[in-house]
Amino acid sequence: MTGANGLLGGEAVALLAPAHEVLAVGRGACRLPPGRHRWAEADLGDGRSVERALREFRAEAVLHAGAMTDVDACERDPEQAWRVNAGGTEQVARACRALGARLVAVSTDYVFDGEAGPYREEDVPNPRGAYARSKRVGEEAALLLAPDCAVARVAVVYSGRPGAKSTFATQIVERLSRGEPVRAFCDQLVSPTLAANAAAMTCELLLGTSYRGVLHTSGATVVDRVEFARRVAARFGLAGEIVPVRVADVQLASPRPLRSGLVVDRARALLRAQPLELAAQLDRFHAEWQARPAR
Repeated sequence: MTGANGLLGGEAVALLAPAHEVLAVGRGACRLPPGRHRWAEADLGDGRSVERALREFRAEAVLHAGAMTDVDACERDPEQAWRVNAGGTEQVARACRALGARLVAVSTDYVFDGEAGPYREEDVPNPRGAYARSKRVGEEAALLLAPDCAVARVAVVYSGRPGAKSTFATQIVERLSRGEPVRAFCDQLVSPTLAANAAAMTCELLLGTSYRGVLHTSGATVVDRVEFARRVAARFGLAGEIVPVRVADVQLASPRPLRSGLVVDRARALLRAQPLELAAQLDRFHAEWQARPAR
């Protein structure tokens, strides 16, 4: 698992480590809870260390969830975005090719321009911005270099598990709990994706299918961010102000796709782990949040 300190990668390690020998790969110290996994510190942006770790482990299957995901940071430092998202995926794909390992590379709805979503797998990508372009090149590197490969696209990933990084969903809960307003885009359609659900789908795709090509493994509900914020607030029983704003009215370093979102019909037909509708996601998110240790 690359990106093992991240949202999806961390969930995948927890899911598979009880039954498999798992190498969790991440940058810096391990932030995962103790478990039956090995840790390898490696950097997708350095050109070699992740490939070396996978080869030494003699990986048979790789879930590549590592990426530089801060969209605006990618725009400010496109060279680093390229090294991590394009070059890092090339590292992983080279290792999988040499080892004969199956690869599932995690990608994003941002590979589309947001002019005509929600998007199906066969729709033609048209990425805008450094993050989107570097992720799209990473998709092609995976599909070209690793013979047994699937690309799993997700969107707006969030988690309530202890230690998970801050996301739009967690900020909604935290800000409303403090009585602070939440600003949310009213003109950006997205497919919110609970990390645990995405991990279940991508792990099954990796180990339980022989599917090759692109598969959308996001949540099953397409909403604008204002509606998403309202649904989170309602599930948590939080009152407070949710302020609609337009993407064009906010100064952002990188462009955002507006009419985005992913169609998940193919995943529904292929996988036992089904893409969750938003209500079911939020039930699980709330349960994860409630299980966090008290501060």
